Amino acid sequence: MAAIRVTEGLPCFRAFVGLGANLGPARENLQAALAELQSLPWTSLESVSSFYVTKAVGTDGPDYLNAVAALSTSLAPHELLSALLVTELKLGRERPRPLAPRTLDLDLLWMEGAKRDSKMLTLPHPRMTERAFVQEPLAELLGKLRPKSTDPQPLSPSARAQLAAQQGISLE
Repeated sequence: MAAIRVTEGLPCFRAFVGLGANLGPARENLQAALAELQSLPWTSLESVSSFYVTKAVGTDGPDYLNAVAALSTSLAPHELLSALLVTELKLGRERPRPLAPRTLDLDLLWMEGAKRDSKMLTLPHPRMTERAFVQEPLAELLGKLRPKSTDPQPLSPSARAQLAAQQGISLE
């Protein structure tokens, strides 16, 4: 069954999703996740950043491969989050403990400036300004997209450079 594409007449929102993996074939896992995002109903993949290699933050484990994707979607924030969680499970995500190494991590970072604070979803993502693996790919991605007034604003270049130096990040 083909996914239903974004169609005229439906409200459409720009969402930013963080992708990460540090177990198994990380690049293939991220590419499979991007294909799954593209196939979500009422959703299209606008663009994706380069892949970045980053140190594990707040835990031990192998380096991560990270990226940020921009989606155009008619899904509501909780619907999109549910689809991200299903995609993680489909691609082998396990949750043995918080911050454990993972085959795939998908985080809903931002959605048209929406604010949510529930047990399941906090928007904007509460740590997106603290993570080089979000800020660097997000800044790159925003440079590729037609700007919208509801897009997130990345940290300044100097603040991003400081985070990158502290946390360790480089292009793949």
